[in-house]
Amino acid sequence: MSKILIIEDEVAIADLEKDYLELSGFDVQIEYAGDKGLTRALKEDFDLIVLDLMLPGMDGFEVCRKVRESGSAAPIIMLTARDAVMDKVSGLDAGADDYITKPFGMMEFVARVKAVLRRCSRKEEN
Repeated sequence: MSKILIIEDEVAIADLEKDYLELSGFDVQIEYAGDKGLTRALKEDFDLIVLDLMLPGMDGFEVCRKVRESGSAAPIIMLTARDAVMDKVSGLDAGADDYITKPFGMMEFVARVKAVLRRCSRKEEN
């Protein structure tokens, strides 16, 4: 079972993401602040991180950069209301593997999580 960390300050959105991912068979943990999420991402072994950008404590761009600087290869999906092209480019340049804008469909979200995990597992096999 894949272990996923959601770093999202909006409780209702985090809970909805968690519910859908758990229904799909994932083990899901949540942190509501960027700095706490980063600490957890660096201390624990997650198969994937779902990351908001506008977070208390530390923004998502910085969390992503620090996760990548640590050497972690855990895939990161940014899920945020920031939909400007430069935000998307900045997120992907910081090390995100995918970028989803709010509002979003839960079925698409789960499908993207599965696709990223599939892609990463194929890389590990080679």
